[in-house]
Order: sequence, then C-alpha cells, then structure tokens
Amino acid sequence: LGLAALEQLDPLTEASGEAAQLAADSGLSVALVVRGNLGPTVVRLDEPRYPLHMNLRVGTVMSVFNTITGRVFAAYLPPRLTEEMIASEMAARQAGIEEQAAFQSALQRVRERGMARAVGYPLPGINAFSVPVFDHAGQLALVMTTLGPAATFSSDWNGVIAQRLRSAAADISAQIGYRG
Repeated sequence: LGLAALEQLDPLTEASGEAAQLAADSGLSVALVVRGNLGPTVVRLDEPRYPLHMNLRVGTVMSVFNTITGRVFAAYLPPRLTEEMIASEMAARQAGIEEQAAFQSALQRVRERGMARAVGYPLPGINAFSVPVFDHAGQLALVMTTLGPAATFSSDWNGVIAQRLRSAAADISAQIGYRG
C-alpha cells in the first residue's frame, strides 16, 4: 500500500509550492524542468517581482549540452535516455573528441557536487544553480533551477542560494519518497 501511495504522488505538484516559496523568499527566478520528448522542458517558472530579461518560459526545451539544467539531466538520467540528444547536439556543434571528453568530465563533476552551476554562461550577466529531485525509486523526477543577475546572485557552491536550493530539492525528494 505504501508503494502504491508513493506512485500516486506527482513530483511537479509537490515541487510547485517549494519553487514558489523559494522564488518569493529569494527574489530569484525558479524553474521546474521535466524530461520531455524533445529534451528537458520547462514546465513551471516562478519569477520574482522584477523578472530577468531572458528567453526562458514555460515550454522552453533546454540544451543538454549548453545548459546546466540539461547537464543535470544528462548526469542523472540513464544513458539510454540521453545518448541520442547528446549525440545530436554534438553533431550539430561538430564537437571533437576533446569537447566530448570535456562534456563527460563536466557530467562527472555534476554528480560529485550533486548540482551544477553557471556563472555568466550561457547567458551573460546571469548566474544559476540546478539540482536534481529524485523520486521514491531513486530516479530523476525533475530538475529545479534558480537564476538571477550576477550582481546579486552568489555563485559560491556553499553560499546561501546554493544551500537553499539543495534544501528545497531534498525536501521535495523526501516528500515524494526518496530515502537516498
């Protein structure tokens, strides 16, 4: 019965309240991203009172190669689910062996830290952190990303923003049954 109840939990529903609270408390944008048919897809975006000027909206499909959100997906999803997307993006970029190796190394660093960070790239002047949210089976349920202007967004791995995002993701994971 317990497993059946866990199966009924919707990670997005559970995460929405946390995302809204994090955005309100921090004054930063918070995006919830799930795996879609075309790649990581933004399904919720909570913006602060003064939103950022960027092309991130509900429905945006994120690059697995060029965004930290996509890299979290690539780092935590089973390879069979990301191989085609990664290969397609690398072919489009005409990525060489060195660039492919650097990408794999970046994914390993995401796994080691449990999160990814962007400092002014791919959006100049915008910093971001992305963290995985896991379901009761230990599978990636969604990715939570917070973004803000570099002038007010501390990119310190152990700073307040990173800690709050990690805590929110851990709370959501626990709510949907993750015990890792």
